[in-house]
Order: sequence, then structure tokens, then C-alpha cells
Amino acid sequence: MLDNLNWWEIGVLLLLALLIFGDRLPNVISDGLRLVRNLRNMARNATGDLSRELGTDIQLEDLHPKAFIRKHLLSEEDEQAIRKPLQGVYDNLRADVTGVHEELKEVADRVDPRAAARKSTATSTAPAPAPAPAPAPAPRPSYDDAT
Repeated sequence: MLDNLNWWEIGVLLLLALLIFGDRLPNVISDGLRLVRNLRNMARNATGDLSRELGTDIQLEDLHPKAFIRKHLLSEEDEQAIRKPLQGVYDNLRADVTGVHEELKEVADRVDPRAAARKSTATSTAPAPAPAPAPAPAPRPSYDDAT
């Protein structure tokens, strides 16, 4: 939840909380923790009640509809029968995307001489020959010469 906050931002949030709540901050923190504990107990009791009613062992993660169907209604053979056609499509798509990616890398290496030079120095110990200089453009006749 707070993965994208650094230490300075957390410190600013704590300072802001101290300024807003003042002396009541410890009470607010304890009330928040009590609320979280009560919610966890309610969820645990609900899953226990569901387990007793359905006659199976249900975890909190199993309450997601897809996980519930997969675990309690489908057998392993049914699940494999559903996955088999989709797995083939996934493998074909992945192979196509990998092929396109490789082709794009080849085109980019051909267009960018620096990338080709880096690649050749990385794969061989001998220094790569310097790329041939591009031919100079032919001089254009000026307007004065034509008139």
C-alpha cells in the first residue's frame, strides 16, 4: 500500500498527523488498529461459517468467484480441458510476438550503425572495422550557374 512512498514522505505524513490530531494521536492509532483487528475477525468468522454451511474447507482467498469455481466446482480434468485450447493460442501468440520482436531488433540494428558496432564488439574480441563513411552528396548546381 505504501510501496511508492519514500522515507521523507512518510515523515511528512506522520508530522501532518501529529499536527492534526495532536495529543489524541495515540488514541486514534489504537482505534484504527482495533478496527483492523475487528475486520479480520469478522472475515475469519464469515469464512468459518461458510465452511461449516458448505461442508468444505474455505479460505479467505477462495471467496474470489474464479478461485471458488476452480477449487470447488471443477475437477482437474475439467480445468485442463478448459485450459488446453487457450494454452495453444497463448503459445502461438507468444511465438508470434517473439518473432516480431526479433525482427524489429534486426531492423533497428541495421538502421543504427552504433548498435551494430556495439553488438559486434560485445560478441567478438577483435575490434570491429570502422563503418564506411557515407558518400558525400553530389554538389547541386546553383541558380546562378543555370542562368
